[in-house]
Amino acid sequence: MSRKIGIVTIGQAPRTDVQPIFQKYLPDVEVVQAGALDGLQKDQIDQTLSPVDGDYVLTTRLQTGDSVLVARHKIESLLQQKVHQLEDAQCDPILVLCTGVFESLITKKSVLLEPDHVIPPVVAALVKNRKLGVIAPLEEQIDDLEEKWINVGLYPYMAAASPYTGDHLEFERAVQKLKAQGAEVLLMDCMGYDEQMKAEVIEISGLPVILSNALMVKLMSELV
Repeated sequence: MSRKIGIVTIGQAPRTDVQPIFQKYLPDVEVVQAGALDGLQKDQIDQTLSPVDGDYVLTTRLQTGDSVLVARHKIESLLQQKVHQLEDAQCDPILVLCTGVFESLITKKSVLLEPDHVIPPVVAALVKNRKLGVIAPLEEQIDDLEEKWINVGLYPYMAAASPYTGDHLEFERAVQKLKAQGAEVLLMDCMGYDEQMKAEVIEISGLPVILSNALMVKLMSELV
């Protein structure tokens, strides 16, 4: 199997904030990154890719460390271009570094790993009859995200805390909301959360916590 994998982010590459996850679980694999927003300035992104009412909203990180909001339908073609770029560079498999739902991403031959296709059924199998609490980055994403869980028979409690702008208090509020509703297992449903944030959520909640990017990278390691 190939020892070169591709990582495509909806933001800008390289994603140094989540790179330690790949180094930990894929230490001997070459990781090639590409970003849908590579080469764009924040003001360009805000002017041309920002969501309006009714859009499927995504949030991501720029190389400057700033976070931005983008509309899914406005970036999907840019994301597809980067998938093709990674495939042309002989990357296989290719991981989409976003847990949002995309509708039409394809490859010619390389395995394309889309977290929205993988995480819901895996989490459903792991939690079984326990009550799931999901932490997502933004309140305005919650309605859009619920559908992917309903499709696997889960009706999770939802709360928001941003991996990019959230502080300890924001995470604490989200966790306490989910615990008060009866959550027994928590999922951090964004590829921008890291292991330090997971440790913080475990400390606050005292519950098992699933980290989306770690789950995907562990599964990805079985293909290389």
